[in-house]
Amino acid sequence: MNRRDIIRTTFALGAATALGARRVMGANGRVRMGVIGSGGRGRQDLATFLKQPDFEPAAICDLYDPFREKAIAATENRAQPCKDFRQVLDRKDIDAVIVATPDHWHALIATAACDAGKDVYCEKPLTLFVAEGRKMVDAARRHNRVFQVGSQQRSGAHYAQAVKLIQDGGIGQVHRIRAGMQRNIYPGLKPTEMAAGPIPSFDWDTWLGPAPKRAFDPFRCIYNFRWFWDYSGGQMTNWGAHHLDIARWIVGAEAPAEVAASGGRYALTDGGETPDVQEVVYRFPKTVVTWTSSEIAKGQSSFTLDIYGTKGQLTLLRSGFQIFPEKNGGIEPLQVKGGDLDAAHARNFLDCVKSRQRPNADVEEGHRSAVMCHLGNISMRLGRSLKWDAAREQVIGDAEANQWLSRPYRAPWKLT
Repeated sequence: MNRRDIIRTTFALGAATALGARRVMGANGRVRMGVIGSGGRGRQDLATFLKQPDFEPAAICDLYDPFREKAIAATENRAQPCKDFRQVLDRKDIDAVIVATPDHWHALIATAACDAGKDVYCEKPLTLFVAEGRKMVDAARRHNRVFQVGSQQRSGAHYAQAVKLIQDGGIGQVHRIRAGMQRNIYPGLKPTEMAAGPIPSFDWDTWLGPAPKRAFDPFRCIYNFRWFWDYSGGQMTNWGAHHLDIARWIVGAEAPAEVAASGGRYALTDGGETPDVQEVVYRFPKTVVTWTSSEIAKGQSSFTLDIYGTKGQLTLLRSGFQIFPEKNGGIEPLQVKGGDLDAAHARNFLDCVKSRQRPNADVEEGHRSAVMCHLGNISMRLGRSLKWDAAREQVIGDAEANQWLSRPYRAPWKLT
């Protein structure tokens, strides 16, 4: 490009950004949005946004007719239906999109949305593999897009209060954080949709998209996609993406220095691939964070986020947080209730679309927390610990592990 081309391009991008800002501030300040992926979580997001007075549902996109029809009905038929996400992105009257597809589609759709001048609310985990995240961050920054990751705990007032209390020394010096989730689904799950075969209008090949070609399997799509490496990363990238995100926020670091993991699919017999038992240890400077998950025994609790300080323990959950003082710790017990995290997160996104400020769960933070999850899975699958260079986003001294940071897309899909 010569100097004249650069000036022309810069002017065009600036004009497009300004036009987008004027558009969302017009028509009573309502933000027109499209929903791409209207399965279970997509409809939950839609229901949350519908409660916001300045949200306008403009389009619902899904490959599976029953899900799309349910979402359209929830908007009282105000949103237009479509099957191809590019039809949503081509519409000039749409300001932003919710991306609630399976994980293996997140990067392609979200970066295309940024390229099309849309702001993005993308469900977690942000990525399927590490290299996607940096490209998503770059796309958001290049086009000056507001990009919120669906890590709604970042918008919880009691989470912010707890993090500040801990970082201010409220429970003393913190050197250990324990996170996890436990449930019992033994001996495994079964398909809930299309168990007798795909409906004629369901495009299985498009659902696979950039993932490897596979024969149709009803267990691989809808909710159960989470248990296959082609599309997701199991509970590590499902619930781990939530709780490890808060642990990293508390520590105040971009990434761990070292990761060691063990686990496997030992007991479940439903055909899934991701672990039903997993234990991961993350080493930060002066802090050890652990992740524990079990799909075969619940025990006494479902979720865990315990922060251990020299003066006391703080247990932090969506319902609130509680402080348990150590003997002679010199602090008092404290109990704080939680609030509506989903509503607060949606509100934060809509406000940022208008103000052009960075949201609570900005894409960079979503990327860094997804990296933690991916490193845990890579360490487990390789059977060895990994040392991480956060600045270069590379595993130190392990060429094989670095090959796991990216994956080829099935043609014709490309992430640029």
